[in-house]
Amino acid sequence: MSNDEPARTVHMPTLALSMIVKNAERDLADCLQSVQGIVDEIVVADTGSTDSSVEIARRAGARIFSIPWENDFAKARNLSLSDVKAEWVLMLDADERLDACAAKVLPALLADEKAAGFQVTIRNYVASLGHKIWDRSAMPNTGAYAPARKYPAYVDHENVWLFRRDPEIYFTGRVHQTVGWRIVALKRKIGSPKLLIHHLGMIRDDEERARKILFYLELGKQKVADMPENSQAHFELGLSLLENLGNTAEALESFERCCNLNPQFAMAWFFAGVCYSKLAQPGKALDYFRQAETAGYSSPLLAENLGDAHYNLGDFQEALDRYRRGLKNDPSNASLESKLGLAEVRAGKSLAGLRRMRNAVHSDASNPELHDRLIMAELWLQHFSQGAEAAENKLVAVTRQPTDFLRAASIRSKMEDWPRAAAILREGLTHFPDSEPLNASLRNIETFLDATPVPVEQKANK
Repeated sequence: MSNDEPARTVHMPTLALSMIVKNAERDLADCLQSVQGIVDEIVVADTGSTDSSVEIARRAGARIFSIPWENDFAKARNLSLSDVKAEWVLMLDADERLDACAAKVLPALLADEKAAGFQVTIRNYVASLGHKIWDRSAMPNTGAYAPARKYPAYVDHENVWLFRRDPEIYFTGRVHQTVGWRIVALKRKIGSPKLLIHHLGMIRDDEERARKILFYLELGKQKVADMPENSQAHFELGLSLLENLGNTAEALESFERCCNLNPQFAMAWFFAGVCYSKLAQPGKALDYFRQAETAGYSSPLLAENLGDAHYNLGDFQEALDRYRRGLKNDPSNASLESKLGLAEVRAGKSLAGLRRMRNAVHSDASNPELHDRLIMAELWLQHFSQGAEAAENKLVAVTRQPTDFLRAASIRSKMEDWPRAAAILREGLTHFPDSEPLNASLRNIETFLDATPVPVEQKANK
């Protein structure tokens, strides 16, 4: 190239943030701040805000227009795409934040000429390590993202939240919407980069969460009505019924419909098995878990549930094997370690099992199930003193209920340690003064205290 020849300019693909928004003033400014200097345009479709959301978006340089809300997230998101000019689209909800590392990652992704979209990791911050999203367990929050440091755990999931602007790429499904199915149908490439979005919306007050659950449930039912032959729609409705409402019987109907429509839908077989476990049908649960395994599903959670089914059928040796497999793949899983310990106790390996169960309680002391399992094992072995100690340790470590005080007092009563039993009940009544079971139990135990002879030396001291 001669010195007189002009240098070639390299085209940098453009990126837009596209959002649908309604009454999001609590979150919107932080969301928009997270993309400043990264996106070339911000397009906000407002579905009827009555707060300051529109003004917040305008101050951030967004282009804003109004769209109707018709109980269909896919339709709304597709309308939000109609005003985008850039070559690539990033989707965010107001309670999401783009990770700061995106500035380094995005240029290479946007330059990928083969990719039509990218599966982005969405990190959902949750209130406890016991939280699950679908089949995924929570991970301890290391605090790498400063605004979420106060939350103890998170659960990751993926969605195609970054994709090319293309009329053939659009959202489907009025809830749990995605462009991923369209890209798959077009036989185009979806990449899986190290791109992270932080989601803070799962940490909300109970009233707001309950409202959201009912809203999404209704949309899920409408989605099934829209797409009756779509196995994914039935699966999503089943999860909503099971995890959010605890409606096991109806959830099972949805999962079984999903399995009938798509026998290769391994996760549907798994959750149908979970339903049968909750309905106290371990034999049926085992059949469904095996179907999930045959269809290619493999996870520590499947190993745990297979172990549970074998344990409930009295096959402790097979339960041991399944729990061990799960723990090998997830060595920090305290629930699995606790269940393995209980199976060891029932298989005659009581010392090793109790040691394992105590380790599990030590590693996740706020998990009430681990305490309950250890108490049960100690009492089954007729270790009343150790069982009493475990029950009283639970009173210190977790959020207590009247039944926890009743059980601890009951164990002391079996040991005829009436003063200690009464002391536990009195402590319970300081927390639950109106609890009739606690009051009745204390009155009962006080009759034993009144009837207990006073030792001679104590009489002499009076």
